[in-house]
Amino acid sequence: MTATLIWILVALVAIGLYLSWTAGRLDRLHARIDAARAALDAQLLRRASVAQELATSGVLDPAASIVLYEAAHGARQAEEEQREVSESELTQALRAVFAEPQQVEAVREAPGGEQAARELTEAVRRVPMARRFHNDAVRAARALRRHRKVRWFRLAGHAPFPMAFEMDDEPPTALVERAA
Repeated sequence: MTATLIWILVALVAIGLYLSWTAGRLDRLHARIDAARAALDAQLLRRASVAQELATSGVLDPAASIVLYEAAHGARQAEEEQREVSESELTQALRAVFAEPQQVEAVREAPGGEQAARELTEAVRRVPMARRFHNDAVRAARALRRHRKVRWFRLAGHAPFPMAFEMDDEPPTALVERAA
């Protein structure tokens, strides 16, 4: 009788430790998602800021400046539920403005244009990486949250279900090719 109780107690402790370890792992994944989201937000803000600076610098022609400024302003001011759409619109505006290599060269030849083009190139390259890190963390957390043990024992607590950030983040080819 005593041996049976000891084995039951050992089994319960082992199950408790395993569930605790799983809950800790899920908590670390959620913290990783938060950190990746903060990094993604910083990169998106940097890209919009650089695009807005470039649009107001007078280096671009007036039509391109207006298109780029409005898209960058929209991306910076977007509400959370419209963020993916407005960031995609900024990406499309960047591709439209920098569709031709001549436009990139015109920016580089202007005073301070070399630095502005370099900053924009770095910003548009970092956004897809930051988005990939965020979405990878979301994918890992979702996979763990789908397990029965996580659902049955409510190991996720009250944390919201993680959502991926889906947007068009393909950089303008003329801008990226010149920098490579």
